[in-house]
Amino acid sequence: MSDHDQGGATPSASTRTSPLTFIRQVIAELRKVVWPTRSQMANYFVVVLVFVLVMMAIVSGLDYGFGKAMFKIFA
Repeated sequence: MSDHDQGGATPSASTRTSPLTFIRQVIAELRKVVWPTRSQMANYFVVVLVFVLVMMAIVSGLDYGFGKAMFKIFA
Protein backbone atom coordinates (compact mmCIF):
# COMPACT_ATOMS: atom_id res chain seq x y z
CA MET A 1 0.00 0.00 0.00
CA SER A 2 1.12 3.51 -0.63
CA ASP A 3 0.48 6.76 1.15
CA HIS A 4 -2.07 7.72 -1.51
CA ASP A 5 -4.49 4.89 -0.71
CA GLN A 6 -7.64 6.09 1.01
CA GLY A 7 -8.29 2.87 2.91
CA GLY A 8 -9.73 4.71 5.90
CA ALA A 9 -6.53 4.62 7.92
CA THR A 10 -6.06 8.39 7.87
CA PRO A 11 -9.00 10.78 7.67
CA SER A 12 -8.76 13.58 5.16
CA ALA A 13 -9.03 17.24 6.12
CA SER A 14 -12.68 17.36 5.07
CA THR A 15 -13.68 14.65 7.60
CA ARG A 16 -12.06 16.30 10.61
CA THR A 17 -14.35 17.17 13.48
CA SER A 18 -14.64 20.67 14.83
CA PRO A 19 -13.30 21.46 18.29
CA LEU A 20 -16.85 21.89 19.59
CA THR A 21 -17.85 18.45 18.31
CA PHE A 22 -14.72 16.97 19.84
CA ILE A 23 -15.55 18.45 23.26
CA ARG A 24 -19.11 17.17 23.02
CA GLN A 25 -17.83 13.69 22.21
CA VAL A 26 -15.40 13.80 25.12
CA ILE A 27 -18.18 14.80 27.52
CA ALA A 28 -20.40 12.02 26.15
CA GLU A 29 -17.64 9.46 26.71
CA LEU A 30 -16.99 10.73 30.25
CA ARG A 31 -20.66 10.22 31.06
CA LYS A 32 -20.22 6.52 30.21
CA VAL A 33 -17.41 6.09 32.75
CA VAL A 34 -18.25 4.09 35.87
CA TRP A 35 -16.70 6.21 38.59
CA PRO A 36 -15.49 4.48 41.78
CA THR A 37 -17.30 5.05 45.05
CA ARG A 38 -15.72 6.83 48.00
CA SER A 39 -14.98 3.53 49.78
CA GLN A 40 -13.41 2.07 46.64
CA MET A 41 -11.21 5.15 46.31
CA ALA A 42 -10.15 4.84 49.95
CA ASN A 43 -9.28 1.17 49.39
CA TYR A 44 -7.32 1.97 46.23
CA PHE A 45 -5.49 4.76 48.03
CA VAL A 46 -4.45 2.45 50.89
CA VAL A 47 -3.33 -0.28 48.49
CA VAL A 48 -1.24 2.14 46.41
CA LEU A 49 0.22 3.78 49.51
CA VAL A 50 1.26 0.42 51.02
CA PHE A 51 2.73 -0.71 47.69
CA VAL A 52 4.75 2.51 47.31
CA LEU A 53 6.02 2.30 50.89
CA VAL A 54 7.09 -1.34 50.41
CA MET A 55 8.88 -0.48 47.16
CA MET A 56 10.59 2.48 48.86
CA ALA A 57 11.79 0.18 51.64
CA ILE A 58 13.15 -2.36 49.16
CA VAL A 59 14.96 0.27 47.08
CA SER A 60 16.31 1.99 50.19
CA GLY A 61 17.55 -1.31 51.60
CA LEU A 62 19.27 -2.22 48.33
CA ASP A 63 20.82 1.26 48.10
CA TYR A 64 22.10 1.03 51.66
CA GLY A 65 23.45 -2.48 51.13
CA PHE A 66 25.20 -1.68 47.86
CA GLY A 67 26.61 1.52 49.37
CA LYS A 68 28.07 -0.39 52.31
CA ALA A 69 29.48 -3.02 49.94
CA MET A 70 31.13 -0.37 47.75
CA PHE A 71 32.74 1.31 50.79
CA LYS A 72 34.12 -2.05 51.93
CA ILE A 73 35.47 -2.84 48.46
CA PHE A 74 36.97 0.56 47.62
CA ALA A 75 37.85 2.01 51.04
